[in-house]
Amino acid sequence: MAAGKKNVRASARKAETGDVLPGADEARAAFEPALAPELERPRAFLKTMRHEPPQLLHLEGGEASSRVALALWWAALLNCELNDDEPCLACSSCLRLGAAMHPDLFLLDGRAASIKIDEVRALRPVLGEKPHFGRRRVIVLAEAQALGVEAANSLLKVLEDPSPDTCFVFTAPQRERLLPTLVSRGWVITLPWPPAGRPLSEAMQFWEQALARFASEGRGWFDLTQARNALDAASAQQITLVGQKALADCLAGRNAGPLSALMRPLPEHLLIELSDLFVECQDALQFQVNPLLTLDVMAVGLHRIVHACARGSLPA
Repeated sequence: MAAGKKNVRASARKAETGDVLPGADEARAAFEPALAPELERPRAFLKTMRHEPPQLLHLEGGEASSRVALALWWAALLNCELNDDEPCLACSSCLRLGAAMHPDLFLLDGRAASIKIDEVRALRPVLGEKPHFGRRRVIVLAEAQALGVEAANSLLKVLEDPSPDTCFVFTAPQRERLLPTLVSRGWVITLPWPPAGRPLSEAMQFWEQALARFASEGRGWFDLTQARNALDAASAQQITLVGQKALADCLAGRNAGPLSALMRPLPEHLLIELSDLFVECQDALQFQVNPLLTLDVMAVGLHRIVHACARGSLPA
């Protein structure tokens, strides 16, 4: 922890001298998803709370990139040097926040791996100090559903002893993915969900076709994943979302791709089983199960469920 505190103090000194001021383009790119027109209402609500910010704020809904960008925008709103109704996104403070180089911003990132108890414990000594550079210290737990049970319980203890200069922000797809005791301690803002039927990126279309082929024919998947053994947890998460999107398209009656077409004949109990499969695989990735192993389990489960229907494996 001593090393962590030393790093924070070093960052504060650099911030004061201006030696590490990031470029406007770099910072602006981090805020960009939060500036989308569909997020105007969440931004307006945050503006009303800026003078008396809650200790804990939950941002749910939308997409992960929008949730995290809005958390950074909130940190900028609280610390912008112009101290206006919205952040200028151009002052020294805003630029550093956008580049995650601000000494009063702590980002615990659960997008690629689980958030460890040691990361939460490391916050405690810092919370006893005044912010080094801004008006508020902001601690962002990006995709807080990646909190392990021990880490979540440790965080509850931190929140029991509030610091008036510190604001926590949790981002998560749904509040139900978090401990109820954590949710009950904060304000919840729900971002609008992405437009239904939005097409996949070219890279994800490739994985959808591979999943659909394996689910239908039982071929090609393992050679593909072994050839791409550099896949990390974040990429694997995106591939599991391909399955969830196909399921959502199927349930909505949208003809959106080969995977949703395979799901369309499935009875309700097998669709529920599919939904559980995708959630379990996402949770496994959050807790650092091998990404390739997780994707293989998902593909095999998808193949089994599709062929259970083909064999007429229906409930009695």
